[in-house]
Amino acid sequence: MWGYRIVIFYFTLDDVLCGASLSLFSSTPMTFATQFWENPDLEKRALLQNYVTWDEHSLFVKGERIMIFSGEFHPFRLPVPSLWLDIFQKIKALGFNCVSFYSMWALLEGKQGSFTSEGVFDFEPFFDAAMEAGIYLIARPRPYINAEVSFGGYPGWLQRISGHLRTCSSDYLPATDNYVSKISTIIAKYQITNGGPIILYQVENEYTIGSPIIFGTNGFPDADYMHYIEDQARNASIVIPLINNDAGPLDHNVPGSGTGEVDIYGHDFYPMQFDCSNPSSWNILLFPTYFHTLHQIQSPSTPYTLVEFQAGSYDPWGGSGFNNCAALTGEEFERVYYKNNFAAGVAVLNLYMIYGGTNWGNIGYPGGYTSYDYGAAIAEDGRTLVREKYAELKLEANFLKVSPGYLTAVPELPIIGIYSSNLGVAVTKLEGNETGDFYIVRQTDPSSTSVIDYTLTLPISARSITIPLINLTIPWLPNTITTGSLTLDGRDSKLMVTNYDVHGTNVVYCTADILTHQQFDNQTVLFVYSGSSRERNELALATTTPVKLHGATGVNVTGSGYGQLLSFTTTPGTRSIAQFGNFSVYIMDRNEAYTYWIPELDGFQPSLIVKGPYLVRNASISGNAVHIAADFNITTEVEIIGAPLGITRIVINGVEQSMTPGDLGSLVTTVHISAPGLDIPDLSSLDWKYIDSLPEISADYNDTAWPTAASGELHGSTYGFHAGMLILRGTFTADGTSGTLNLETQGGTAFASSAWLNGSLLGSWTGDSSTASKSQSLSLSELTNGATYTVTVLVDNMGYDENFIVGLDAGKAPRGILSYSLSFGLFKSTTIDWKITGNLGGEDYVDMVRGPLNEGGLYIERQGFHQPNPPVDGGKFNDASPFDGIGSPGVGFFTARFNLSLPSKEWDIPLAFQVPGIGTNTAGAYRAQLWVNGWNFGRYVSNLGPQTRFPVPEGILNYNGENWVGISLWALEAGGASLPEFSLSAGTPVWTGRTEVTLVGSPSWTERLGAY
Repeated sequence: MWGYRIVIFYFTLDDVLCGASLSLFSSTPMTFATQFWENPDLEKRALLQNYVTWDEHSLFVKGERIMIFSGEFHPFRLPVPSLWLDIFQKIKALGFNCVSFYSMWALLEGKQGSFTSEGVFDFEPFFDAAMEAGIYLIARPRPYINAEVSFGGYPGWLQRISGHLRTCSSDYLPATDNYVSKISTIIAKYQITNGGPIILYQVENEYTIGSPIIFGTNGFPDADYMHYIEDQARNASIVIPLINNDAGPLDHNVPGSGTGEVDIYGHDFYPMQFDCSNPSSWNILLFPTYFHTLHQIQSPSTPYTLVEFQAGSYDPWGGSGFNNCAALTGEEFERVYYKNNFAAGVAVLNLYMIYGGTNWGNIGYPGGYTSYDYGAAIAEDGRTLVREKYAELKLEANFLKVSPGYLTAVPELPIIGIYSSNLGVAVTKLEGNETGDFYIVRQTDPSSTSVIDYTLTLPISARSITIPLINLTIPWLPNTITTGSLTLDGRDSKLMVTNYDVHGTNVVYCTADILTHQQFDNQTVLFVYSGSSRERNELALATTTPVKLHGATGVNVTGSGYGQLLSFTTTPGTRSIAQFGNFSVYIMDRNEAYTYWIPELDGFQPSLIVKGPYLVRNASISGNAVHIAADFNITTEVEIIGAPLGITRIVINGVEQSMTPGDLGSLVTTVHISAPGLDIPDLSSLDWKYIDSLPEISADYNDTAWPTAASGELHGSTYGFHAGMLILRGTFTADGTSGTLNLETQGGTAFASSAWLNGSLLGSWTGDSSTASKSQSLSLSELTNGATYTVTVLVDNMGYDENFIVGLDAGKAPRGILSYSLSFGLFKSTTIDWKITGNLGGEDYVDMVRGPLNEGGLYIERQGFHQPNPPVDGGKFNDASPFDGIGSPGVGFFTARFNLSLPSKEWDIPLAFQVPGIGTNTAGAYRAQLWVNGWNFGRYVSNLGPQTRFPVPEGILNYNGENWVGISLWALEAGGASLPEFSLSAGTPVWTGRTEVTLVGSPSWTERLGAY
């Protein structure tokens, strides 16, 4: 299956390190666990610290009950440390307070026993940036991370151990000790107990499914294995709570289960799965309505924790592209599915991914391409915020941020036909126990795109009230109507409240969504918003203060038994304010609400409310000035609501702005921007240089320095070659004038391979999105009997497979030649003597700055010519460009230098390289690698795609100085290959309040000792 061979290893007692008993055969059929238990004795789960504690509702951090709203962000997918703060600030601006991160073992211990965490692999700047942004961290460093990275994060040398991965095998667990000790010690230093931002530590990832062939019926999960890896963490001074991440709510290692139990149980869930080809199609079979009930059975005394909940999707080679993935998990998905999580009482919610980044330098697995955009809220391309799903998240997170009663409210089951007579409406109540109630209102069929009208009957103050209380005329709808009902759009969900406290004023009920509320020096404000213009809402406010309307359109206010009753609709792009003395209700539609930001101020001051900018990073008060760090992509009017009395100055990004008064004491200014002119070089006009990067196909090439490969071990991992291209050269003596070479190669899905005989192409496999290995029968003709020949095989290693199912060891599927035979007739087989190479040095890799996976086995990579300033004038290179290409099958390398001079101190300018569209080369299939200042930032497959645009961040690109770009071009078919399109282009410049980007060290070429 999956194009690789599965080798089953049988355990004996001598094979087991941590005491697990692994049964191979049993008469009892294997079933999922159905017994759930939790030990209520807190002393048996004694805390090692008192900074992070918990009860059945939520975490307490330093004694404060807190909702953890988190997003996943992997620092190794953005190898520019000075940009990590940029991402943290964009996450903080959502209203989030946490980030979850993986570390990738393969990047830190490329050679067994040699752990290094420096430069772009140093975690301390990541932790420091989180603290600067005010973000907590969830550490998920454990050896296996999955994460759509090669081998699930394992270093390639782990392929050579005989025992099963993720088990008590006596050669597996000791192999993890060095990495776990080193990375956990780094993490321990930055725990919250030591003044750092890290509050939780995950001990294993998706340790959920074990092979019954290996574990039998009762051996999985292996409690002793979990106990061992938990001890690894504790022995490295990890004292914060330990969590797990079950791949679904399957109760593995829950608190109270005994040996191997975690402190807080968590699981993940991906309801939309991973097919982005039809983003409007929702899979409602996985719509979860049972989360709370199941949690009460599995782990009732811990807060409900979703360690990963879907916020995008991976996309395979030949896929539909990440914009489709963003649409699949877009703003409608967020409204329905995330609010459904709130209906289950989730108290720790981590969205995977909030920013995806880039699978640069061969870190990806075979199922994905260079981009790891993931369709996330923050896009890979320039870390932009143009997806509506980012804005929707901001609304939801900011509501929870000001609604502490949510955390102790008790969810009920979703109910149909009780709170509403319309059976198309499902309502879930979260009972607040005197802190107000919350109601999640959605359509019974969450995938429905129909608009439905309904009424609600809610228990309020010991009475049942049917809402809406009054009819409302909506004049701007077609055929002006008067309605006595509420409206719910398709694929929408409302979060309504009753008896909701706003700084001492009771909101009796509100059918509109709440964005935020704040209490300032002289006023209290409540911001509410509706969905579409056809939606009407009601808000009952317990006050008798007369109302004064400002800019009001579609707002009616009447007295009621509860005080004042607001019934309203909204007009797109407008805002109404209903002022009741020093209490004001701001009413708007959703798109208008998107334009507001709620940055925190230092200390115990209320947050400001800022309308207008593309992004607000942070705000502070200094003397009589409000200082704001913000980003702008167009000229924008900025309104500041809630500035303290006495503020007379507005300073944005260090520039003082003119100021005028706005509504109800707000401050208004206009930020004028004019996008700078950008001088982006035309890549076709550069002084390109060319060198043959596959001289190995020549029969007279000298491969004496290459490792000799045993005939049954033609796999890269055997010799320490784990990334990029593999080259194998075999010599044989012809036993006739014609023969057949049967060759089975394996590189992972979407791989390619080519074979040459004395420089002539025998054949290529150009690859498809589902084939991981390929058998070919290649004809050899016009040979001279008794003569010596050389066959050269080039195999594209697309990364190692992941190792999700424990015991199958899928990640050990090798790369290279699986099998071969050479025959000169029916009974005349001939041996071949093989040599093999990958990156120079293998696990003793040369480039310590860019890490162990950045380079493969091509000639130019082994020589280091992909780095800046290669010896283009030394006679080895010729004049030629990738636009000219190569005329025959092989690999050519093209390189050129160019300068940039961009105003990057004040402007965030996204840059990306563009290559031709898929299938546009009439000469045949080809592949290309993009090198930028020595960093591998792109793998392009002309016949599969889908990626044709390759963003490269500032810091890898030198925005004010010299750069080198390289293209390795592999022509797989007879017509050769060229790049008819290759350009560098800029996205929309943004005037930015971020800190200045620091150039990453990118060592230039120097002659490499022993390079061949």
